[in-house]
Amino acid sequence: MVVDAHVFAARKSCVSGQRMTSASRPAVVAQRKLRMAPVCTATEPTTNVKRNPNIAKLVAGYLFPEIGRRRTEHLAKNPDAKIISLGIGDTSEPVPAVIVKGLVEAAQGLSSLEGYKGYGAEQGMAPLRTAINSRFYKGCELSDDDVFVSDGSKCDISRMQAMFGQGLSVSVQDPAYPAYVDTSVMTGNTGSYNTETQQFDNVSYLKCTPENGFFPDLENAPRTDLIFFCSPNNPTGAAATREQLTQLVAFAKKNGSIIVFDAAYAIFIDDPNVPKSIFEIPGAKEVALETCSFSKFAGFTGVRLAWTIVPSELKFADGFPVQKDWNRVMSTCYNGASCISQAGGLACCTDEGYAAMMDVVAYYKENASLLKKCFNELGFKTYGGDDAPYIWVSFPGKPSWDSFSEILEKTNIITTPGSGFGIAGDGYVRISAFGHRENVEEAIGRFQKAFVGANKYTTSRFNISYFFWKYRYATASPWMK
Repeated sequence: MVVDAHVFAARKSCVSGQRMTSASRPAVVAQRKLRMAPVCTATEPTTNVKRNPNIAKLVAGYLFPEIGRRRTEHLAKNPDAKIISLGIGDTSEPVPAVIVKGLVEAAQGLSSLEGYKGYGAEQGMAPLRTAINSRFYKGCELSDDDVFVSDGSKCDISRMQAMFGQGLSVSVQDPAYPAYVDTSVMTGNTGSYNTETQQFDNVSYLKCTPENGFFPDLENAPRTDLIFFCSPNNPTGAAATREQLTQLVAFAKKNGSIIVFDAAYAIFIDDPNVPKSIFEIPGAKEVALETCSFSKFAGFTGVRLAWTIVPSELKFADGFPVQKDWNRVMSTCYNGASCISQAGGLACCTDEGYAAMMDVVAYYKENASLLKKCFNELGFKTYGGDDAPYIWVSFPGKPSWDSFSEILEKTNIITTPGSGFGIAGDGYVRISAFGHRENVEEAIGRFQKAFVGANKYTTSRFNISYFFWKYRYATASPWMK
């Protein structure tokens, strides 16, 4: 049965004696109706093919389609509302002209005998593999053969699951990008969804919160075969330091695990103490592979071009190179990225193209800085937004979907509820810096109008308490100190 996040919040409030929120009440009513409805509306099968039981384990809708559904509902009730989306992490600014030139020339070339290209190498064009390696992995001592070009990191994560197969244990950051868990569920590497914990059984959720600096407690973490790790993290915006990633690599080596490192937002990193690749860490080539993409680098979310690094040093338990199996999967399940997209990737890797990419990234980083400053001035606790395009905003004591609804109702702004990324994300919303500057500035004005003074009572109460006890301590007898 699909159970909405509001239902869980309402159940918790009933147990704790708290009142059910207005946002949660309709969900509970709907859920009760669902329980009283017929078990299945489809009464007659059309085939004798059994449904994949692993896909059947998935609960609710995928996070972003659910956000889209709620946006549609809001617009139906408020048809004149001007929606600003700071939710889904899609880029908004045009692809730089120097990069588009590479795409256009490749497309036009298809109309001539000299420029026509048919099937290419499934691993990617050799010049592009070389360009990616030299542009993004200087000093990592990788081979061009370690680079595999594809149509997207999410696609590669799914293909990795096909390569690794069933029977493996999995750990993920909590909160984390939903695809890591969902593809593990589809592959059959998890148990069922546990309505009590609101997590899947047989998955190790590595809690990443402000209390531990958004880096998991590895000393108490269980050993798993695969460790999905994203830095800078989506959704928290936290970027792991060199020391932290060194700990992660040592942890993987100790346990014989493989790290699936997602570097989709590496280009946003400015801090020299924050590695842009796991392969900057000594020994990582023996325990890690890395996926990355031009989606956020160059605005290729619709163009589709990515890559995965699988070092030749990475081996399975029997000594067989992981790279050889990955090559087989790519050759069997894939015909290679579009030759037009790959030409655009080559343009991205030129000096001129890279500089143009960095200009667009700087634009988004300025958006992030403005949004973070706005929430900080309103009295909210914020995280991320420095080496990442996401700001993680705390709304303590309130379920994330309630905060999402409150923001939407008060400001007509779409955000992303933190609980959609994992139970540790409840109480937060993710604000995306991807957007036109005028929309970001308009959104800031709406936030200021809707939430100014929202934390005023809490802040003033804290200050009064602080100065009261500071005075008591200063005037107390020595024995009380």
